[in-house]
Amino acid sequence: MFAKPLPGRTTAAAEGDVVVLLIGMRINHFWAVHHWVPVVLAMPRMLRELAKDPTRGLLGHVLLTASPRTYYVVQYWESKEKLYAYAAAPDMLHHRAWSIINRKDRAGKLRRHVGLWHESYIVPEGSYEAIYFDMPPFGLAAATGVLPLESRGRRAADRFAHRSSAPAPAPAAEASAGTGTGTGTGASADR
Repeated sequence: MFAKPLPGRTTAAAEGDVVVLLIGMRINHFWAVHHWVPVVLAMPRMLRELAKDPTRGLLGHVLLTASPRTYYVVQYWESKEKLYAYAAAPDMLHHRAWSIINRKDRAGKLRRHVGLWHESYIVPEGSYEAIYFDMPPFGLAAATGVLPLESRGRRAADRFAHRSSAPAPAPAAEASAGTGTGTGTGASADR
C-alpha cells in the first residue's frame, strides 16, 4: 500500500531530455460545487486512461495541492510529441473535456467558478538533476527509475554534467560501405 523508502541517497535514472507538464485547477467559488466537482474528477479519469495504455507516453505523475483551492499534477512524458498526441486525440477524455469547455466558453456559459491552467517544459539533458534521501521512488525517479547517487555523482554539478550514452557508432562494414577496405575511416581507440 505504501512505498518503502530506499535507504541512503538516490537519483533519477532519466536519460536525455525530460518533458514535464504541470496541470491543475483552482476552485474560485467553493459554493459552486456542481461546477468544480466534475473538473476535480476528470484528472484522475485521464490518469487512469493513460495508465491503461503506456504507449501514450505518460511516464509518471505526482498529485499535489497548493492550497485548499488549488490542485495540480506534475506529469513526466516520453516526448512533447506524445503529450501533444494525447491532448489532441479525439477518442481520449482530454479532448472531449476541452471540447465541452470551449463550447461553453463560446456560448458565454462559463461562470468563472473554476480556473484551469497548465505549463509545459522541455528540460534538456544537462539542465536537470535530482537527489532523494531515504525516499521511496518519487517524482522524476518514480517516472524514470532510481539509481544510486554515486552513478551520477554526489554533487549536483556532477549530476547536471551527466550525459546519456552516445549512440553506438555504425559497424565498420557499414561505415566503409563502398570503399572496399572493410576497415572504416577515422576510428580511434579513445572514442
